[in-house]
Amino acid sequence: MNKKSIVLGSGDLYCMEFTGVGEALPENTAIETEENRLGHIKGGAEIEYAPSFYEAKDDMGKVSKVIITEEEATLKSGIMTWCGTTLQKLCQTARVKEEPDKKKRIVKIGGIGNADGKKYILHFVHKDPADGDVRVTIVGNNQAGFTIAFAKDSETVIDAEFKAQPMDKEGTLILYEEDMDAAAE
Repeated sequence: MNKKSIVLGSGDLYCMEFTGVGEALPENTAIETEENRLGHIKGGAEIEYAPSFYEAKDDMGKVSKVIITEEEATLKSGIMTWCGTTLQKLCQTARVKEEPDKKKRIVKIGGIGNADGKKYILHFVHKDPADGDVRVTIVGNNQAGFTIAFAKDSETVIDAEFKAQPMDKEGTLILYEEDMDAAAE
């Protein structure tokens, strides 16, 4: 049951509010809805895990001890289909006001006093009917800001970088799930 496979292709990115450590993550079926889709993505998604270590070592290099001191995890993705409400999930100071009678959505961004402090479940799903699906989930928020570039010859893609925060009392930063084919070896 240790079948290794080649993972090819991109996937879908979902986002929903997370109210706190200790709260159980919802089932995949509750997260993976069209309503929770952050947007269709371009350029795939990337999860990065970066530990930091401290090494205590004697002057002669004969004894040493290494311990892990910090961990950081980030999920990066380019969001190609988006609207004003997407910006609210990418920016803690964004406020959205909809005026249906005028057929307008107004987004105000900025003002540190407007920070909402929200955290989100970011859930990436790579579908693979041959080898099984892969899911990567973090809890966090976008801490890299964003750029909206309007170019005459390409689509506008917002690059988001979500920094993971502990999702449970164990300090879990990344939840990686893969389907296993019990018949394969």
